[in-house]
Amino acid sequence: MHAIRPFKLEIKEEEIKDLNSRLLNTRLPDQGPGEPWKTGTDLEWFKKLLEFWKKDFDWKNSENKLNAFPQFKTQISDIDVHFLHCEGKGKKNIPLLLMHGWPGSVFEFLDIIPILTNPKSFGIESDIAFTVIAPSLPGFGLSFEPFQKRYGVEEIADCLKKLMVNVLEYKKFCIQGGDWGAMIGSRISYIYPDNILGLHLNMLALIRDYNADHILLPEEKNYVNQIKKWKPEGMGYQAIQGSRPQTLAYALTDSPSGLAAWICEKFYEWTDCNGVPENSICFDKMLANICLYWFSGAIGSSFWPYYARNRRPWFVPAGEKIEVPVGYCEFPKEMLRPERKLAEKTYIDIKRWSKMRQGGHFAALENSEVLAKEMFIFFNLLKL
Repeated sequence: MHAIRPFKLEIKEEEIKDLNSRLLNTRLPDQGPGEPWKTGTDLEWFKKLLEFWKKDFDWKNSENKLNAFPQFKTQISDIDVHFLHCEGKGKKNIPLLLMHGWPGSVFEFLDIIPILTNPKSFGIESDIAFTVIAPSLPGFGLSFEPFQKRYGVEEIADCLKKLMVNVLEYKKFCIQGGDWGAMIGSRISYIYPDNILGLHLNMLALIRDYNADHILLPEEKNYVNQIKKWKPEGMGYQAIQGSRPQTLAYALTDSPSGLAAWICEKFYEWTDCNGVPENSICFDKMLANICLYWFSGAIGSSFWPYYARNRRPWFVPAGEKIEVPVGYCEFPKEMLRPERKLAEKTYIDIKRWSKMRQGGHFAALENSEVLAKEMFIFFNLLKL
């Protein structure tokens, strides 16, 4: 029997004071040569963020927003798993496992959960509503304690399947995810298809390693070319997080400005922001997410899926299929955008494939209503 305990986030005042003291004593580098953002987080932009953080950001306000949602913890395989559990308000309520990625957190979902649980209040006609279960991924945020065991995609998938089926007793449920959430959701759907009603993704978790002797088909060539273009400039973070996560963790656990610069580079690169990150995600939301990493001390642990990924086969073995119904929503600033023909070799039952005009990697943060509407269209197609 798994005990479920109510949870409320309450960061101690001395921890907040320590953070503020560190921010006041921030030591900044100079700006490297070249155009802004070319070599990393831009200095002049970052000064604006730091000034806002020191003078205008109110952590307690963000904390209260999170605490407005029902939160719980339960122990699964020696890990205290944190999750939001928000009941649907429709005539028919379907359980939905909603998963973030890196460098995300449950703060990504505070705007979309009210839409998913009560679509009609947002003008969305739907035969269903969702009862949303949004966990902090094991090793991330509030599902982290120092020295706990580290989890890769496979272990996280097993853990969250246990949360849904063994702890909450949802024998069948829906899944939505992007980033690691897309990979974990795909893994759950591959290993436990009988438990999955449908899988909705805003990033496709397709294998990225092709044998040099493999003769590429046109759709594969397009995908490989995208990877080749992204790899030299866009995958440096994966190289260090997947090879020396411990070394990086020292710096980012000790310096809040260093942590923010590391994460904010992704808010710049992966959002449809036209060169200004706050066009897509406001400073308050950026800093709420960053502060959760800071106060939880989980940044080093959050790197572990990259480390594990570099030392294991792909989590859906080459040639294997995901047979559950799939919906996919492509945003134009997503890092990789495979063709449908290629995706259908892994996801063999794609029911809906949508291309959005605007948006990026952090879909629930950037485009909560657009993503929610796409989810309702897809899941209503399934006649659940």
